[in-house]
Amino acid sequence: KMEYASARATPELVGRRVAAVVNFEPKQIGKFMSEVLCLGFPDRHGEVVLATIDKPAPDGGRLY
Repeated sequence: KMEYASARATPELVGRRVAAVVNFEPKQIGKFMSEVLCLGFPDRHGEVVLATIDKPAPDGGRLY
C-alpha cells in the first residue's frame, strides 16, 4: 500500500491538476482523515508518480 505523505505533497500539488476520486466516506489514514483518493502509479523505486491531466478538461469531470 502506497501513500503520498500530505506534508511532502502540499507544495508539490499547488497549481497542479491531478486525477482523483472524491466523495468517498472519510477514512482514517494514520493520524489524518482522508476523503480523496489521488490516482498514481509506482515508479521503479516504489515512489508515487501522480496521474496528471495533460489537456484542458473541466474540473470535477467524471473519470472513465
